[in-house]
Amino acid sequence: MGQMAEKISKVDHEELLKILNTAFAEEWLAYYQYWIGAQVAKGPMRSTIVAEFLKHANEELSHAQLLSDRIIQLGGTPVIDPADWQKHALCKYEAPADEFIVAILEQNLDAERCAISRYQQICEMTGGKDFETFHMSRHILQDELEHEQDIEDFMEDIKTAMEHACKCGK
Repeated sequence: MGQMAEKISKVDHEELLKILNTAFAEEWLAYYQYWIGAQVAKGPMRSTIVAEFLKHANEELSHAQLLSDRIIQLGGTPVIDPADWQKHALCKYEAPADEFIVAILEQNLDAERCAISRYQQICEMTGGKDFETFHMSRHILQDELEHEQDIEDFMEDIKTAMEHACKCGK
């Protein structure tokens, strides 16, 4: 870590590097969860939702890059073995055992809510103490909140469409 970075930071660096590596591992798992969900999803609004899954996957990958860069700037090393991602992650990867789009949306919603908690935690840890990490985590938190809203909107749209279809079928 640079001398000035060390001098101005008021955060326990070991603890910060640990939580950043946790988030880094979680972002890689989130990337894969969105990507594989886009490959296997079946059901209503599939085309629209798959496009959004792929967009979210790319955003998760960019989050992993931001985290990797910050970990290195702080003198740490990102988790380098993919086999260790599951060990470091507290937000777990959930394989899409049920390919129905709503089941995959529910899995991704759980993952987003866990990510929101992680970035809120990092913001609280670094607010007023490590501005660079704070701003990075605040940016990622904003993305994760948008992802949660996107998923909730899709779920509501599907629910409304199914209810409407049931009423029309009577």
